[in-house]
Amino acid sequence: MKDQRENSKRKIRTLGMGAVTSQEYRSALIGQLREAIPFDGACCATVDPQTLLCTGAVTEEGIEAIHQGLFEFEYLHEDYNAYDQLVKADDPVATLSGATQGQWEQSARYRNVLRPAGYRDEMRAALMYQGACWGYLTLFRLQDRPSFSENEREFVSSLVPIIAFHLRQRSLDLPAEESTRMKEETGILVFSDQLAMLSFNTAGAHWLSLLRKWEGIDNQTLPRPIRAVSSRALSGRDAAVEQGSTAKVCIRIPDGPYLTIQASLLSSSSSGLQVAVWFQQAKPSDTLPLIAEAYGISEREKQILDGLLRGFSTKELALSLRISTYTVQDHLKSIFVKTGVTSRRELIWQLFSRFSVQSDV
Repeated sequence: MKDQRENSKRKIRTLGMGAVTSQEYRSALIGQLREAIPFDGACCATVDPQTLLCTGAVTEEGIEAIHQGLFEFEYLHEDYNAYDQLVKADDPVATLSGATQGQWEQSARYRNVLRPAGYRDEMRAALMYQGACWGYLTLFRLQDRPSFSENEREFVSSLVPIIAFHLRQRSLDLPAEESTRMKEETGILVFSDQLAMLSFNTAGAHWLSLLRKWEGIDNQTLPRPIRAVSSRALSGRDAAVEQGSTAKVCIRIPDGPYLTIQASLLSSSSSGLQVAVWFQQAKPSDTLPLIAEAYGISEREKQILDGLLRGFSTKELALSLRISTYTVQDHLKSIFVKTGVTSRRELIWQLFSRFSVQSDV
C-alpha cells in the first residue's frame, strides 16, 4: 500500500505539468486519488485567496445532489472542520470521524446532509501553498465503509502543497496579450433568501448563462461563485458583510479580463430578505494581488505599481512611501524585468491591454 501511494503521489506531481485547464486537472486529480485512497464521492473547488470564497467546483454526481446543503452548512451554521478554520490550522486536513471522535451525530452537517444521502465520514483539505489557500478538497465515504484512517489523512496532507501549487498556477494563468473589455453595464441578479431567482437585468442573465457554461452545469444549478457570495452575504448581519467587503470573488473570464462577483443583502417590508448579486469588471484593488502573484512582484513593488496606476510621478512615489527617488527607480527596474517591459508607459499599456486595468495617466 505504501508503494502504491508513493506511486500515486508521483503521478499527482505530474498531473498539472501539461496544458490542461483547472477543471481538467481537478477531474484527473480525483481519479488519481481514488487509486490510492478508496472513497465514494469527491469535490474539488477553487477559491479566491483573498476572500476564501468558491470560484468553481468539480463535483461528482452523488455529491452534486447535496452540494447546496454543504454550502448552507459551511456559511450559515457552525460545525466541525469549517474550511475557514482549516485554513488557519497547522495541519489543514481533518476528518469528521476524527473531529467528533467517531460520534458523527454531534455534527449537524452529518445529521442533516451527509446521513440522509447515505454518507458517513468526510475528509476535508484546505489546499494551502506559501500561506495562501487556492482551493478545497472534500472526500466522502458511505455508511457501510470504514472511517478514513490517520494514515490516509496524513497521505492527503502530504499532497496539499502539490495540489495547491497546481491550482495556483492555473488561477494565475495570464490573459492573452490583449483582453476583450467587458461591457460597461453592471450585471444584476436578485434572489430570495432561499436563493430562488426573483429578478435580473440583461447583463446579469448573460453572466449567469456564461458561468453555467464554463462550469458545465445545467440551467437549474446555481454557479458556485454566485452561490458562495450569496451564502456569505446571508451568513451574518454585521456591517462588513452587508457592505459586501467579504461577499466577493475575483475570477478571470476565459480568454478575457478579470470579473468581480459581489453580493449584498436587501430588505423589504413586503417580501422579506433578498440578496442582490452584481457583476463588474474588476478594479485594480481586486486584480493587483493576482497580478503580483503571477509575476512574483514583492509587497513594496506592489505599492509602487499601485502608485503608478494612480498617476504618481517618481518624486511623488518616493514621498508617499518615504523612500528615495533612487530606490523608487530600482524598484521600477525590477518590475520592468519581471513583467517583460522596458518603460513606465509600456507597463501601463500592458496592464490596460492585458488586464483591463484602468489608470489615471
